[in-house]
Amino acid sequence: MMTRFARHALPAAIAGVSALALATTSLGVSAAQTITVGHTTSDSSHYSAGVDAFAVKLDELSDGEFEVAEHPSGALGGERAMIEGLQIGTIDMVVSSTGPLGNFVPETYVLDLPFLFKDYDQARCVLDGDVGQSLLDKIGENNLVGLAWTENGFRHLTNSLRDVETPEDAAGLKIRTMENEMHMAAFRELDVHPTPMAFPELFTALQQGTVDGQENPISVILTGNLWEVQDRLSLTGHVYSPAIMLASPVLWDSLSDEEKGWFREASQAGAEATRAMVSRLETEGVAELQEKGMTVVEDIDKAPFQEAVEPSYKVYTDQYGSEMLDRIRNSDC
Repeated sequence: MMTRFARHALPAAIAGVSALALATTSLGVSAAQTITVGHTTSDSSHYSAGVDAFAVKLDELSDGEFEVAEHPSGALGGERAMIEGLQIGTIDMVVSSTGPLGNFVPETYVLDLPFLFKDYDQARCVLDGDVGQSLLDKIGENNLVGLAWTENGFRHLTNSLRDVETPEDAAGLKIRTMENEMHMAAFRELDVHPTPMAFPELFTALQQGTVDGQENPISVILTGNLWEVQDRLSLTGHVYSPAIMLASPVLWDSLSDEEKGWFREASQAGAEATRAMVSRLETEGVAELQEKGMTVVEDIDKAPFQEAVEPSYKVYTDQYGSEMLDRIRNSDC
């Protein structure tokens, strides 16, 4: 099988569409429909691995009816801008963290509460179960289509000023966060100065000293080359960071029921590939970052951090209630 997968293919696809249309029309064959998929991480990242797997499976299921044009590294904008593009139909699909998703679907903020999940098994179990499906359904009520939960991994803190081993060590640092009120509320409880900005702006901001540090999973720190502009890593694991494959309702409404099934199945294949890469980097990535020169603070006592950020839960429950939080805490996972 030849995979119809075109990375960075949109300009070429546009330039060649007339010739392709003429050729396929004369042969009585329909041209493949190009699906534009955007994300903010590099083309060697876990997101890109997921898009690759999605493209291969979609090609297989559709017998070449659809081809995928991947646009990594924020080529189509930051995550919030791309989600807005989904809603108006200028982008077909996006792989995004949940960071900006709460701006569109507030119920998903629950996933960004600190120290909510104890490990990967629990987090994946919850998102693959009834709670995860309920949140996908809620996303579907907000002019977006949630196809599958994937992930970034547990988030850790980096900076270029000092080792962070206790909450007191973090106080006063100016840390880039996602545009997410739950994350910012938690960092304020640590007396950290949260500075939200889109991921494509982060490397330059760190390079120029606009912020002292940032927080991301090992997979992002490594594939985003953040080790080039940060020399200290603390394995705080303060938030489990899910990610999600989203589709435009404009695209979705144009698909038949059978085609929607293909997209759902291909999205699950993408999620599995992404999780597999995250798992690998979680075990191998810390050593690689040390080899690249980062000082790593391991075996951190998380209890003081957890106690310090506990008041941030009230920011969520005061606005959105505790039903979804209780469902997660009471799940069998």
